[in-house]
Amino acid sequence: MATLEPARIGKRGAFVIPARLRKRFGIREGSIVIAEEREDGILVRPAVVMPFERYTPERRAEFLLNNAVGADDYAQAVEEVRRMGLDPDKMDHVKPPGA
Repeated sequence: MATLEPARIGKRGAFVIPARLRKRFGIREGSIVIAEEREDGILVRPAVVMPFERYTPERRAEFLLNNAVGADDYAQAVEEVRRMGLDPDKMDHVKPPGA
């Protein structure tokens, strides 16, 4: 059963989540949480943050060229890389057998 625990709002809207709840939900200093607007109030819950890599056009071209399977697939990859404005011959990659 859910219990209600009061929390005081401080400067700039900061508030302290009671220790029992922080421990239960794995929230520590520096943790990221989501504040969601609800009809009856605000729901605060732990967030899951996943790192991601933003690929440059050159890196995407390497993926296309290195993941080609066979001559036809490689020819399509080369065409796509050229449409990206890059020279496939200057990209670091390994051609598939028969390409």
